[in-house]
Amino acid sequence: MYLEETPMSKKAKVDVEVSGGGTVFLLTPKSKAGKAWMDEHLPEDAQRWGDGVAVEHSYVGDIAQGMVDDGLTVA
Repeated sequence: MYLEETPMSKKAKVDVEVSGGGTVFLLTPKSKAGKAWMDEHLPEDAQRWGDGVAVEHSYVGDIAQGMVDDGLTVA
């Protein structure tokens, strides 16, 4: 007997992960598309933290919405 694969059992592909909270969030690319979007749209002098970019809370919503509008999956 084989188990039927359901949408919940599939791991969703995430292009950019948002973590943190409070006053600073971290945007971390998880795919080539996510990295390319961040390289193209975020300033070169943005504050880097590992592979991610630190973003103030007042900007993170608009940035995430721009990613979604361009077809990326943000989680």
